[in-house]
Amino acid sequence: MTLNAVENDNIQDLYRELILDHARAPRHFGRLDDATHTALGINPLCGDKLTLYVRVDDEGTIEASAFEGSGCAISIASASLLTDIVTGVPVDKAEQVFRSITGRLTDTGEDNDIDAEPSLQERLDKLRALDGVRDFPSRVKCATLAWHALHSALGNDAKPATTE
Repeated sequence: MTLNAVENDNIQDLYRELILDHARAPRHFGRLDDATHTALGINPLCGDKLTLYVRVDDEGTIEASAFEGSGCAISIASASLLTDIVTGVPVDKAEQVFRSITGRLTDTGEDNDIDAEPSLQERLDKLRALDGVRDFPSRVKCATLAWHALHSALGNDAKPATTE
């Protein structure tokens, strides 16, 4: 086994650990009573269901985000990562992250680089943990559900976000 293969295996192990950590102990789990934006997300294929809550301040920055619901480990981990990443981020930057992550996972070719300060870039790098789901097309919907809910919430779309 080459050094690059060993490094790749180690990175994949770290990513798996990150997904499991966020699935077992999701961050920002619960209702956000003073949310300014909310969206329901439903994945009818496997039964994932979540409500995403976002509070946006007058300057257009996401002050707080949270979610509640149930689903598979990937769905919960992705929602947890989402809330970690978008809290403290301007709405337009959160929309860029939505387009980048959903594009990367669905192979639409829209894996846009996001011009981000180092602290946000460090949080964005954690999203690479979700890249492994590309090998399992049915799991892509689980990983992108929370992101579609974010897009719906920020767009004030009243109908549930879905992965279908």
